[in-house]
Amino acid sequence: MNNSISANSTFTIGGQIVDLVNSRIFSGVVVVEDGKISKIEQQPVGNTQYIMPGFVDAHVHIESSMLVPSEFARLAVCHGTVATVSDPHEIANVLGKDGIRYMIENGKKVPFKFFFGAPSCVPSTAFETAGATLNAEDIEELMASPDIYYLSEVMNYPGVIHDDPELLRKIAAARRNGKPIDGHAPAVTGVDLQKYVGAGITTDHECFRLAGALEKISLGMRILIREGSAAKNFEALIPLMATHPDKLMFCSDDKHPNELVKGHIDDLVRRAIALGYNVLDVLKAASLNAVKHYNLNVGMLQTGDDADFIVVDDLHHPVAKQTYIKGVLVAENGVSNIDYKEMVTPNIFKAEFITAEDLFVPNEGKLIKVIDCIDGQLITKSFTTEPKVSDGGIVSDVEHDILKMVVVNRYKPSKPAVAFIKGFGLRRGALASSVAHDSHNIVAVGVTDKDILHAVNLLIEHTGGVTAYCSTEMVAVPLPVAGLMSNEDGYEVAAAYQNADALAKRLGSTLYAPFMTLAFMALLVIPELKLSDQGLFDVKKFGITSIYE
Repeated sequence: MNNSISANSTFTIGGQIVDLVNSRIFSGVVVVEDGKISKIEQQPVGNTQYIMPGFVDAHVHIESSMLVPSEFARLAVCHGTVATVSDPHEIANVLGKDGIRYMIENGKKVPFKFFFGAPSCVPSTAFETAGATLNAEDIEELMASPDIYYLSEVMNYPGVIHDDPELLRKIAAARRNGKPIDGHAPAVTGVDLQKYVGAGITTDHECFRLAGALEKISLGMRILIREGSAAKNFEALIPLMATHPDKLMFCSDDKHPNELVKGHIDDLVRRAIALGYNVLDVLKAASLNAVKHYNLNVGMLQTGDDADFIVVDDLHHPVAKQTYIKGVLVAENGVSNIDYKEMVTPNIFKAEFITAEDLFVPNEGKLIKVIDCIDGQLITKSFTTEPKVSDGGIVSDVEHDILKMVVVNRYKPSKPAVAFIKGFGLRRGALASSVAHDSHNIVAVGVTDKDILHAVNLLIEHTGGVTAYCSTEMVAVPLPVAGLMSNEDGYEVAAAYQNADALAKRLGSTLYAPFMTLAFMALLVIPELKLSDQGLFDVKKFGITSIYE
């Protein structure tokens, strides 16, 4: 259990008790002693408030909030979240096992339940440069640790399908230790999917169509309905609540800090209930189903459980009035009771400043391939087009929203990889980020080479962060913890990020979450066309390809 702080007080609380384990609601009193529920008495009470299990995010990368775990917890408890199933994949790509240990130890500083997994694919592919590698021996060591609860998303689905021995050894380590294995298999279907599931992989959070989710459910998988800052699949998948509620969990996957201030899993609960789905089914998807699947030590309002619960006034529009974890009142009326904790800032950042010459793309008189990003999705499309040429080089075509995109290796000095992308909508300036899945090199997109140059070099100067830049204004959010997370107060980080997001949109971006979308344009395991520090990547062919047609 990942929480070193426990309560010593004894108290009782009365109301309408939501018992998800036995699918009932009854009037009664909960008795809490030393952080545990010592007794539940069914009796008439005058209080009409509801006492229910706290919410669990069934799959999240804490790093994507740009906050360390202790600060993520400060914000999340205000929304009734008491636990997360957390994949430290991002920091593992930068710092390896040391990064995973950092997340675990930082999470123990606060009264919150973090359940970390062991990242199965670090790096995700051989076609990008990461800061670390986790081999099968590393995974076997991690799987034996009581601080590791599962093998996190097996995104190298070709490796499973084609019997990659190193990957299969990692999966075997999880099975040998009796720990669940998370999936990551967008658009995998048919015989390939059957083999993938047959390896022991039990969940998927990458479904974006109902048919794909139903096929996976038919093979025994559980579906995580994801609604994050970039990928939004709630609308497409929520009809499953009517037919397969016991196979569902809610997750955010990636949640930027400004959105975490506003809401978390509670948003999905309210939206699902408002659509008319059974309240108890919805609440189980937000807590019980994940607790059972991952064997989490999270209280479910049963005698002997940890006192992890929330209090709400309206069952059909639940807003956490109070949040308790092990009997500790961690939030009340939207205000967190968790204090800010000082932290160290481990990092690797060896990139050198780039030059204008590094960004020059010669015109070869051919069509160019263009990444076509889709708002609210991690997948991309692609097309070919005539390039815009100036002084012998291919440049951004702002009129047609085809902008230059670069990825800069941050682990060693190297020439940037350059490609072109449609969908960002920028009319001025550039955006840059050292949060760039999965290897977290620097990714940038911009209207001119000069804009891109300034944005990238600013991040190199800060050894990580996100920035929106133009010649007249600039907002930067430094991220000194592995180039992924801030060491500052979570609410201050959220405000700074909100300013960067606002500037990105003033510069013309039409995307809901431009920085989150940018971060996923380097993710080589999500179709169709992406960019790594080694070049343009064709996900279908699973290899580097030329930008020229």
